[in-house]
Amino acid sequence: MAKESLIKQSLPLSLILASRFFGLFIVMPVLSLYALSLQGSSPILIGIAMGGYALTQVLFQIPFGFLSDKFGRKSMIALGLVVFVLGSLVCALSSDIYWLIVGRLMQGAGAVGGVISAMIADLVREENRTKAMALMGGTISLSFTFALILGPILGAHYGIPSLFWVTCILALFGLVILFIAVPNTPKVTYRFTNQSGEYSAILKNKNLQIMNLTNFLQKGFMTLAFLIIPIALVKGFEMPKEDLWQVYIPASLLGFFAMAPAAILAEKKGKFKAVMIVGILLFVLSYLLMLSQSQSVFIFGVLMFFVGFSIHEPIMQSLASRYCKAHQKGSAMGIFTSFGYLGSFFGALLGGHFYTFFSMLSITMFVVIASFLWILSFSLLANPTMQKNLYLPLKVAITNQTLEALGELRGILEWYINESEQVVVVKYDKHLLEEAEILAFVNVRLQGYFKERE
Repeated sequence: MAKESLIKQSLPLSLILASRFFGLFIVMPVLSLYALSLQGSSPILIGIAMGGYALTQVLFQIPFGFLSDKFGRKSMIALGLVVFVLGSLVCALSSDIYWLIVGRLMQGAGAVGGVISAMIADLVREENRTKAMALMGGTISLSFTFALILGPILGAHYGIPSLFWVTCILALFGLVILFIAVPNTPKVTYRFTNQSGEYSAILKNKNLQIMNLTNFLQKGFMTLAFLIIPIALVKGFEMPKEDLWQVYIPASLLGFFAMAPAAILAEKKGKFKAVMIVGILLFVLSYLLMLSQSQSVFIFGVLMFFVGFSIHEPIMQSLASRYCKAHQKGSAMGIFTSFGYLGSFFGALLGGHFYTFFSMLSITMFVVIASFLWILSFSLLANPTMQKNLYLPLKVAITNQTLEALGELRGILEWYINESEQVVVVKYDKHLLEEAEILAFVNVRLQGYFKERE
C-alpha cells in the first residue's frame, strides 16, 4: 500500500515535469539548423534562441516558488503550464528569429520545476522522499532520451514547427493530469516560532547554500558535456550525426538503472554524502577519459558521466527539501532550481569560450579543480540522517500550549500540523534529542501507536 501511495502521489507530477522537459529538449538536436534558416538569424541570436529559456527559468523560478507558498502549488503549476503552452505556440508560428526567441523565452518563463519538486516534498513523507525524487528523475531521464531520438526523426518528416506543436499538446495533457490525477496538497497549519525574515533565512542557510552550489555545478557540468560530446564525436571521431543516438541511449539507460541503488544507499543506509561524492568523482573520471584520442575510451567517459549525473538527481532534490522548513519549501526549491538553470547557462557560455580558445584540456582542468572544491564543501553540510520526523496523531489530546512549548526543547527543528492526515509532524535532531524525550515532554501515551506503526 505504501508503494502504491508513493506512486499515486509522485508519478502524475513526475509525468508533468517529464513532458515539459521533453518539449524543451526535443528541438535541441535540430534547433540551431532550423534557426539558421529563419529571417534575421545570426550566430549570437541562434545562441539566444538555444539557451535563452534558461535565463527566464532563472528569473521566474523564485517568484513561482514564493507565490506557490502563498497561493498553493496547483494554481502556480497550472499558470506555468499555460505560459509554456503560449510560448510553444509562438515558436510554432514564428517566421523569423526574433519571434522564435520570444517563444523560447516564454517557454522558460513557465518555471514550475521548483514548485513541482516542492509539491512532491509536500505529498511524500521525508522517509520516502528520495524514492519519489528517483521516480521523478527516472521519468525525466527517459523523456530526455526519447526527445533526443524523436526530435531529428519527426523534424525531418514533418518540419521543425511540428515539434513545437507536439510540445504544446503535451503541455495541455499535463494540465489535464494536474487536475485529474494529482492529489491536493495537504492542508498544513504552521505555528513554529517567529517567521519574520524567512526569505533571508533561506538565503543564509548554510546547508541550502551548499545544495544550491551543488545544483549549479552539476547542471553546469552537464551543459559542458553536451557541448563537448557531439562536437568530439562528429568532428573528432567522424561519427555521422544520425548515429549519435547509439551513444546517448546506452548512456541514458545506464544512468537510469544507476538511480535505484544510489537512492537505496542514500535513503536506507544514510549515505547521502558518500553517494554525492561518488557522483562528483565520476564527473572527474568522465572528463579525464574524454581527453582520450580513442573513440571507445571517449564513449566510456560519456557512460561514466551519465551514471554520475543520474545518481545525483534524486538525492539533490531530496536533500534540498530536507534543509528548509515546511512553509519555505516552494521558495527554497525555487531558488535551488534557479541555481541549476544558472549553471546550465554559464556552462554553455564558459564552455564554448574554453573549447574555442583553450581546448578540451582547459575544460577538464576546470572540472577537476571545481570538483575538488565541491567535495570540500560537503564537509560543512549537516548530516541529514540525524534529522528525524516524529508523527503524533491529532486524535490524541495534544494542546496548542504543549506544542508551542516544543520550541523550548533543545534539538527541535520545527513542528507543524498536517490537517489532511490529522498528524502533528515534529522534526528533531537525533544528535540532541531522542524520540522518547519528546513523547515524555508532550505527555501522551503513544507507545502502542508507534509499536503498531513499526
